[in-house]
Amino acid sequence: MTKAPIHAISRLRPGTDGNGITTLVTFYGCPLRCKYCLNADTLGAIPQGHEMTPEELYERVRKDDLYFRATGGGVTFGGGEPCLRSEFIREFARLNRNGWKIRVETSLNVPLEHVQALIPIVDQWIVDIKSWDWFTYLAYTGQDNYRVKGNMNHFALKEIQDKVVVRLPLIESYNDDEDRKESMSYLQAMGFTKFDLFTYKTPKQ
Repeated sequence: MTKAPIHAISRLRPGTDGNGITTLVTFYGCPLRCKYCLNADTLGAIPQGHEMTPEELYERVRKDDLYFRATGGGVTFGGGEPCLRSEFIREFARLNRNGWKIRVETSLNVPLEHVQALIPIVDQWIVDIKSWDWFTYLAYTGQDNYRVKGNMNHFALKEIQDKVVVRLPLIESYNDDEDRKESMSYLQAMGFTKFDLFTYKTPKQ
């Protein structure tokens, strides 16, 4: 039986994690160690009692079925890194008989097999690229971005760019607008057209 460590379930989020009313489900665990991590409490030890099966999660979220169907919303998986829980998400999607949208908020810094497993069932990918530049990415996250680039290339090969929203943050002390323009240029050349430009809040802010 597949289980996954659930960090939080946040209900009735209007237009925050995709269109419509959504429920955000966040997992513990992430391969990155970003300097300004927004969910740092997902990186530590997993408390007892936080594991769920897909069936248990479905029973928790289906109370908002009418909101999902009426607004074109659904369930968004985040983290931590949700793609590392690809089998859990696939099993959850099999229970979804009411047309809820399945969305994933991800760094995409995961092995390709997780991405391949999720492509058939994910309606929208919200990908936080950080930066396309290898050195900037490494300095900020502690990891390289070879997997990110490979997975974005895979999206392009599968011609699902229209399902992808690319987040390009401005990160104090790590990148600037010129870096974001260069990152966007590379991605536009690959056929990506949907971008979310914003500024990270840092501890000083």
